[in-house]
Amino acid sequence: MTNPPFGLYGILTKPKIGYARLAKIMCQQKVRYIQLRIKDKPTSEILDIARELRSIIAPPSLLIINDDPEIAREVGADGVHLGQDDAPYRQVRDQLGKEAIIGLSTHNPEQTKAACALGPDYIGIGPVYATPTKAIPDPVIGIDGLKAMLACATVPAVVIGGIDHQNVREVLSAGAQNLCAVRCINQADDPDGAIGQLQQVIKNFAHR
Repeated sequence: MTNPPFGLYGILTKPKIGYARLAKIMCQQKVRYIQLRIKDKPTSEILDIARELRSIIAPPSLLIINDDPEIAREVGADGVHLGQDDAPYRQVRDQLGKEAIIGLSTHNPEQTKAACALGPDYIGIGPVYATPTKAIPDPVIGIDGLKAMLACATVPAVVIGGIDHQNVREVLSAGAQNLCAVRCINQADDPDGAIGQLQQVIKNFAHR
C-alpha cells in the first residue's frame, strides 16, 4: 500500500449526541473519512440527515454514504461504501465517476483479493470482534483472520468490528493502520474524548 495511513475512520450510526453534533466533533478532530450509516430509516429521512452532514463536513474530512450511491450522488457526498450485497463496484464507479471515493467491505481473504483487484480507494476488513451493530452480523474473523486479510490487501485497509479502547492495541499490534470504532464513539457521553484517546493510541503505534 502506497497511500499514507489515515488512522481513525469515522462512522455515524445512532449517535447518542446526534448526527450533526458528532459530525462536527469528527471534523474538529480531523477524522479523514466520516461515513453515514443508517439501516432502519426511510430514504427521505436518510437524505435529510445526509444533506445536513454535507453542510457540515468539509475537507480535510470527507463524507461517505453507506450502501446507497443514489443518496451519495443526490447530496454531493465525496463517496460511498459498498457491502458484499450492494451494487457492483464497476456499476457504481460508472455512476459516480472516477473522482468518487468507493470503499468495499470484505470478510475473508478471498473477498479481500477480489475487492483489491477492482481497485477501490480502500477496503473494509472485519468484523474482528463480535458486534451488535448489524441485524445479521458477518462471521467474526478474529486476530488471525485479520492478519491473513491484511496480508492480501493491496489497497488501504480499514479494520472494523467491535473495536474499542480495550482491544485497539491488539488490533494495531496485528498490523492494522486504519480502523473504525463504532459503538465506543457513537454511544459515548463524551465522544470528543473517546476519539481523542483512540487517535493518541493510533499515533503512538505509528511512531514506535
